[in-house]
Amino acid sequence: MRNILVTGGAGFIGSNFILNLLKRDPEVSVINFDLLTYAGNLENLESVAKTKQYHFIKGDICDSEMLYRVFHDFNIEKIVHFAAESHVDRSITGPMPFIRTNITGTATLLETARRCWLEEKMVPLDQVRFHHVSTDEVFGSLSKKDPAFTETTPYSPNSPYAASKASSDLLVRAYFHTYGLPITISNCSNNYGPFQFPEKLIPLIILNCFSGKPLPVYGDGQQIRDWLYVEDHCDAIYQVLVQGMPGETYNIGGNNQPPNLEIIQTICSSMNELISTLPIKPCSSLIQFVKDRPGHDRRYAMNISKIQRELGWSPKESLESGLRKTITWYTQHLDWTKKILNRPDFQSWMKNNYSNREKKDLE
Repeated sequence: MRNILVTGGAGFIGSNFILNLLKRDPEVSVINFDLLTYAGNLENLESVAKTKQYHFIKGDICDSEMLYRVFHDFNIEKIVHFAAESHVDRSITGPMPFIRTNITGTATLLETARRCWLEEKMVPLDQVRFHHVSTDEVFGSLSKKDPAFTETTPYSPNSPYAASKASSDLLVRAYFHTYGLPITISNCSNNYGPFQFPEKLIPLIILNCFSGKPLPVYGDGQQIRDWLYVEDHCDAIYQVLVQGMPGETYNIGGNNQPPNLEIIQTICSSMNELISTLPIKPCSSLIQFVKDRPGHDRRYAMNISKIQRELGWSPKESLESGLRKTITWYTQHLDWTKKILNRPDFQSWMKNNYSNREKKDLE
């Protein structure tokens, strides 16, 4: 693999993937194309920023002219497409950025790839691949008795975020069937691990334990998710790039389904054990139930038998080991998190999404 364009590479999963890829292959050239919106952070990639293998370009995936120049300047052979608005709560309060980035941006990237690879034939077709990173949320919600999502489960998105990702998935699929563009799609479960933006559940709970702030639990806390350590996800994407069949979709999950309340209680127990300087112990005393989000999906579960069987991938981390690694990372990188937590835009978002939600719940 050479000359890989990673969109959204300054984000949580994208930056982990770039670090993972450069560690695997000292000869690969990675072009990180990112607009650096609120969740993009180049500090995630400081360890590779000065290497010859890594190139950063600030750009918008809706900018077709800039994308075209990047394809030709770097002779792009493969794309791993992470760039997306990805927070459900933000999609509920403001859906239009999700429509623009996730749908229009993906369409622009696809059209650029079609022009450069299929029309201009700038590199041999057997060397190219467009890999699209998606989510389990496109499948909708499961009851406790429903079987886990498979690659053929019908789409039934319930949030603006999920609907925008479902739309992008279908566009990617259409470019394979209509034009023959070599694509693969992966639908992953909830990720966690180093560099995750603090608005997401696991880093939010860890950091609130550090500061003695309330631990917000939506509704009754019995929403079920399948949790995937980000390094395992990166390994899976690499296997799809190397061995995956064009036109195929692969589910990627962590093989666990605890309810959110259990996740929070597990983090609390580990924090009590690992961190001696916490302001309030036990951390579980900080748990506070708040009003649920509108249309909150009850359960996700991923059947990962296809990627296990066909590509030989399985998650290496258990939920317990992954959470401990994540807690340790945040403990050792408090300066990284403080810079985000002190930003006025982040404080405003947290106040609007959680403090106002708590007040409504108490009325």
